[in-house]
Amino acid sequence: MTAETLPSQTARSEALFARARAVTPGGVNSPVRAFRSVGGSPRFIREAHGAYLTDVDGNRYVDYIGSWGPMILGHDHPAVRGAILEALAGGTSFGAPGEREVLLAEAVTRITGAERVRFVNSGTEATMSALRLARGFTGRKYIVKFRGNYHGHADGLLVEAGSGLMTNAEGGLGQSAPSSAGVPEEYARLTLVSEYNDPAALDTLMRERGHEIAAVIFEPVVGNAGVLIPTPEFLAALHRVRDAGVLLIADEVMTGFRLSLNGATGLLGLSPDLTCWGKVIGGGLPVGAYGGRADVMDRVSPQGPVYQAGTLSGNPLAMAAGLATLAVLEADPGIYGRLEAYTSRLAEGLKSAAREAGVPVSVNQIGSMLTAFHQDAQDGSVRTYADAARSDTAAFARWFQAMLGRGVYWAPSQFESIFVGAAHTDAELEITMEAARAAYAGLGERV
Repeated sequence: MTAETLPSQTARSEALFARARAVTPGGVNSPVRAFRSVGGSPRFIREAHGAYLTDVDGNRYVDYIGSWGPMILGHDHPAVRGAILEALAGGTSFGAPGEREVLLAEAVTRITGAERVRFVNSGTEATMSALRLARGFTGRKYIVKFRGNYHGHADGLLVEAGSGLMTNAEGGLGQSAPSSAGVPEEYARLTLVSEYNDPAALDTLMRERGHEIAAVIFEPVVGNAGVLIPTPEFLAALHRVRDAGVLLIADEVMTGFRLSLNGATGLLGLSPDLTCWGKVIGGGLPVGAYGGRADVMDRVSPQGPVYQAGTLSGNPLAMAAGLATLAVLEADPGIYGRLEAYTSRLAEGLKSAAREAGVPVSVNQIGSMLTAFHQDAQDGSVRTYADAARSDTAAFARWFQAMLGRGVYWAPSQFESIFVGAAHTDAELEITMEAARAAYAGLGERV
């Protein structure tokens, strides 16, 4: 498929969306899939292989979502598929321990340096469990998050949560209102909010309220406000929270095993007390995990008093897929360099195409994650949610639809990262850039 081959048949997707809306809120099982911010009807996917998605109408797309990050090896990778089939032959769930749980825990601790790890079923479970553990360990009740960072949909985390959920702060220093209906204000008051990439604000919050705070949770590289990259000064301030007896929790659900084998922690030189993982460690199946210091993790039930459980935690199929994915990543030391090289070429190509068309675009890219913000800013100057929020979302929506119509499936939100996988090659880059040049040219005519 080239940029001139415009898929126009969407009747089956539209029919499925109508049926879905009758039985599912908004017709989708996760909000951004509904295309509300970009318009039109979502495509219902029939299958995915390598770097491509195929929808129920037979349209084929170069995929830059990668199931929102897990598909670092590409869709339907033979090693991952084989591992799942092998595990499937032995059953789908035991409700009892299995060897693969131990093997994956050994791999995660060996690679990341975490001393203990507990598997759960989603990133939301991982972050909510890590925060409960931090409260149980410290005996304190307040937590700190950063404006625009998203850590899942647990009640206490839906405060200034990015991806269109932002609300205005109210009350005193760091105090904020819920970002979602159904979250009691009492919960929200236990979550203090600071500014990402503002070390002075974090230092002030620690000085004034550090003695009340159990943990600071953060995305090392933000993905749900678009890609935001931390400054060295901000990273230093994060590590200073320990001076107040506060635990530092890195939410690597998105970045773990994606930005490097040891995620953003390894790439940026972080030393969190606890880390949350997901996505890549499940190889495309539902999974989450949290882990870190032994003295903290040993407070988790049944060894300690902090309760957390899950019927499907450590599911044998998910463990098998994760083990296979990590094995491929470990066996190929050049994979992260190739991913970064492709993504860098994509970033430069987007900037060049936008510039030629006279369309203002600022690109943030790190490793295999990238966001093209539709705004007149210097590259790298979009550092906070407030910066990102200045983007022209209407222009992005038009650009997204132009890309989709030319066979490139971009993230359907201005405030999300796209993900490059090992299955993307020069052929996919050529298709993408041809589509981007045409899409920006169309936008340029309206500037």
